[in-house]
Amino acid sequence: MAPTAPSPPRKRKRLSPLTRQVLLYLACLVFAAYDLGQGMAGNLGPNPVSACLHDFGRYAFRFLLLSLAVTPLKRFAGVDLMLYRRPLGLAAFSYAALHVTFYVGVARHFDGHILWKDFTSRPFLTFGFLAFLILLVLALTSTRRAIRALGRKWAPLHKTVYLAMVLASIHYSIAFKIWHVEPFIYAALAALLLITRLIKKPVRKQAV
Repeated sequence: MAPTAPSPPRKRKRLSPLTRQVLLYLACLVFAAYDLGQGMAGNLGPNPVSACLHDFGRYAFRFLLLSLAVTPLKRFAGVDLMLYRRPLGLAAFSYAALHVTFYVGVARHFDGHILWKDFTSRPFLTFGFLAFLILLVLALTSTRRAIRALGRKWAPLHKTVYLAMVLASIHYSIAFKIWHVEPFIYAALAALLLITRLIKKPVRKQAV
């Protein structure tokens, strides 16, 4: 009996781009689930609402920074992570939404009088709310249907993310009554990422 030829190795099925985007987005939300779980377990100190509120704001800033770092990485380092820019941006919006929800609903119990007093006496809230509104618009127009519907208007609209980053930096920098170095580190990183947009991509010289 003739020996049978070895079967060719099976190719591993790669995850589709959409699946990878969804998995990354869900992975980004693990931090929120952890904070909420720790808060309900009483492991976030005497004021778990405040702890979650500030953590969600920081994570919103971090994921916004990561989403804006994707393009410079491709332009200057040749690292192509463009597929993951959308889920990172949506993660930034999701944490910003949690941040706003915790402040308006949990910390202030939807009390219009208290909220109005806060907004008229604490300017940093205005900067933060404007940044959130921009992220909301960008999240709503991040679908393929919205991209097709907006056409050429889509790209200029989504460049307002730079304005959202500036507003978020101001919001975070002036939110504290005492000196904190962390907000200025975040603001410096944001400024660095925005400056890279003004730098022209280096042209590679072809060998003669």
